[in-house]
Amino acid sequence: MQEKNITFQTFKYVFFDFTGSTLSWILFFLFRKNLIEDLPLNKLILTLNDSSFFIGIFAIPLFWLLLHYVAGEYHNVYHKSRLQELGRTIFITTLGTILIFFMLILDDTIISYKNYYQSFFFLLSIQFSITYIPRVLTTSKTIHKIQNQIIGFPTLIIGSDEKAVKLYHDLQKNPKSAGNQVIGFATINENPMSELNKYIPHLCNINDLMDTINNHKIEEVIIAIEPSEREKIQFILAKTKASNVMIKAIPDLFDILSGTVKMSSLFGVPLIELSHELMPAWQENIKRVIDVVFSIIALVLLIPVYVFLAIAVKFSSKGPILYSHERIGRYGKPFRIFKFRSMYIDAEKNGPALSSKKDPRITNFGLFMRKMRFDELPQFYNVFIGDMSLVGPRPERAYFIDKIVEKAPHYLLLFKVRPGITSWGQVKFGYAENVDEMIERLKYDIIYLENMSLYVDIKIMIYTVKTILEASGK
Repeated sequence: MQEKNITFQTFKYVFFDFTGSTLSWILFFLFRKNLIEDLPLNKLILTLNDSSFFIGIFAIPLFWLLLHYVAGEYHNVYHKSRLQELGRTIFITTLGTILIFFMLILDDTIISYKNYYQSFFFLLSIQFSITYIPRVLTTSKTIHKIQNQIIGFPTLIIGSDEKAVKLYHDLQKNPKSAGNQVIGFATINENPMSELNKYIPHLCNINDLMDTINNHKIEEVIIAIEPSEREKIQFILAKTKASNVMIKAIPDLFDILSGTVKMSSLFGVPLIELSHELMPAWQENIKRVIDVVFSIIALVLLIPVYVFLAIAVKFSSKGPILYSHERIGRYGKPFRIFKFRSMYIDAEKNGPALSSKKDPRITNFGLFMRKMRFDELPQFYNVFIGDMSLVGPRPERAYFIDKIVEKAPHYLLLFKVRPGITSWGQVKFGYAENVDEMIERLKYDIIYLENMSLYVDIKIMIYTVKTILEASGK
């Protein structure tokens, strides 16, 4: 699915939610005035000049959009279930109505407590109806297009023997498509010969899996290997875990009996969805909201600090104030990171190198900034635009990543999350002076991945502040 199609689909949900919540607020405002003040229609319309109405008409729709975003409603917009969407809409609408009720409605002048109940249930019903109807129509139209193969997801089958061939035929003969547009298959071994060659091309073996996924923009991978090859599943998962593709597998009898089969379609081919989510969607979205809000506050409040550091860097040595170079971020995508320059100009004229305790390339003021982590402050901009997070594994250059992966292939797991200004590895270990130390620091970042939560992020930020105040950074 092309990025512009996903963006447009997301925009449709956002647009309907925004306009729906705006209309809902207008109707609710008129209802409250009619209920409490019993105004005739002509005077009722005039009350729309009320300042609280105009404040609400901007603030309330933004509140609902934020609530839908945090709940993950704008995530995976082409993989929605109408039944699940009904349940989520009921939950979000109820939660949002309760919050609005306690923030706004309890201050109303009322005739009796019955007015409270009337206001609450009117807002709940009108908000739910105006939100759910266009949402379910949009989702139903999308599902119809998927089932009729108007919309599809580039899919790679891993396997080449009997199971893979049967899977391909099952996908093709299914009267209602699940959206899988199979563009080729990958083999476990070097031998590309298979009955599948009659229908789809052989694209690679599993050693070249990631290159094939990136080059062909694969969105779903289905593992269809024989029982004798099951030990390869862990290898396949390790290869694909750093990507953003959906991984599915054909279940065997044990999987079915143990209840591990999670069906994505009632009428589709039964497949196990191998989830790679490290955090629940709502926590991941709240994490992003915290990133944006905190980075905006930091960029504004730290202006005097930025000015001081900029002047100090300028006078400390010749060269630019800011230093920028390419780092590798989430899903292996490169981005430019910004730091206050802490080294002399042309410090890496002989090639990339890691800093050490007595690194002659670091200026005296740069050494101070590194101990206090002040050189990292411009990265709040990287956080704001979404390249980084407040908390996450430190991003590295491709040159050093290649060297790390030679000794520790599991480093690629870090690509599953946004890199951060601070990390558990940075707090517990600090700057690494060589590749071996980078690998030693890696264990702390892997521990972070296995225990990701908002609580852990807050804990790491507290430890980071403690490190800064004690000037104990390495």
